[in-house]
Amino acid sequence: MGEDRGRWSVVDAGNAVRSLQLNAPQGGPDDLPLLITGAASAINATEIVVYLADYTQSLLVPLLGAGLDRDEQPIETTLAGRAFTTLDVQRAPDNPDRIWVPLLLGCERMGVLEVVTPAAADPATEGPAWEVAVTVAQILVNRRLYGDVVERMRRRLPMQVAAEIVWGLLPPLTFATDDMVVTAILEPCYDVGGDIFDYALNGDVLSIGLFDTCGHGIKASTLASLVVSAYRNARRCGLDLVDTAISIDRWVRSEHPNLFATGLLAELDRTTGRLRMINAGHPGAMLLRDGKAIRELPGPTALPLGLGHLSGRRPRVHVEDLHPGDRILAYTDGITDARSLEGERFGLERLVDFVNRALNDGLPSPETMRRLVRAVVAYQNDELDDDATAVFLEWRPPHTPLAHLRDLSALTTRSP
Repeated sequence: MGEDRGRWSVVDAGNAVRSLQLNAPQGGPDDLPLLITGAASAINATEIVVYLADYTQSLLVPLLGAGLDRDEQPIETTLAGRAFTTLDVQRAPDNPDRIWVPLLLGCERMGVLEVVTPAAADPATEGPAWEVAVTVAQILVNRRLYGDVVERMRRRLPMQVAAEIVWGLLPPLTFATDDMVVTAILEPCYDVGGDIFDYALNGDVLSIGLFDTCGHGIKASTLASLVVSAYRNARRCGLDLVDTAISIDRWVRSEHPNLFATGLLAELDRTTGRLRMINAGHPGAMLLRDGKAIRELPGPTALPLGLGHLSGRRPRVHVEDLHPGDRILAYTDGITDARSLEGERFGLERLVDFVNRALNDGLPSPETMRRLVRAVVAYQNDELDDDATAVFLEWRPPHTPLAHLRDLSALTTRSP
């Protein structure tokens, strides 16, 4: 057993990683399954299969090459799905020749890696499997831009042009450092138009923008494109929070004089926990502490973006000093306004109850968001009348004892 551990951790994983890194630039995205399978023998495996999460994060879809045959794996009911949701390696008691490894790029959950090997029962296989999974994730992100195979396989339904515009503008759904996590979710995946979000970390300041434009379809997505681009431009020009809101407001009024967008613009100083926020006609954000939603942050401090000329006042900034471990949940009205078949709203109380239970279960933040949006979609019988978007921010200074929280960023440097 000791010799097997040495062969895996010292030689074989390195050979597989080098093979993947050296050969990936020589092919296109369609060659990735063959490339990844070809590296299997270097880690004493017979097969390596990539499964990517579909856009709704309800299925894991196999990226197959010639000679491989696999079925989709439901995230809710399979070991592959459990690896995705828990971020832990999973083994099948009745199928001891394979393990399921989370496929992560930094903290962004992409899917899982199935490794078929006679050494699957040996715990020493986990380290090399993690190394290969990290390399595969990097290659997938780097190569998928050159073709459509990855995008096509992740789509279970045709995507509308309005949704194509929005998804093309979004940052990764999850980002984490050792002292904070920001994660978001967006539905309906194939027909969104008006909701959009963005974030950026510059030095010690994390900037977050969540916007909900009026209307639906192409007009809404076009306005969303302008809003997020104006937000990024103002931020990159070094404007402060108030002038950023004013700049977006002017661009909306200039290019779409009969339309508007609600928005939350926030800045978190990750060294002090000071949160500064402008609420431009948007639903309020929830402050969560010690596993409970303690209160709603103040409502609008400015008119919706595009209507600022109706007031002579500059946007007002709300300041909140967070406690270590605090979380902020921001959302669009598509979350709370979702209605059951009986016409009952999902509502703020049900939203708070859901998040409280998820926090008490100790779920990773991205999994909390995934389950929340699945619950909202199910509540409305899989037919959302409006975009449903939520952004979850967690501030956790490294010196704070939060043993029950998973440090997502540590997974990027997990040791074999």
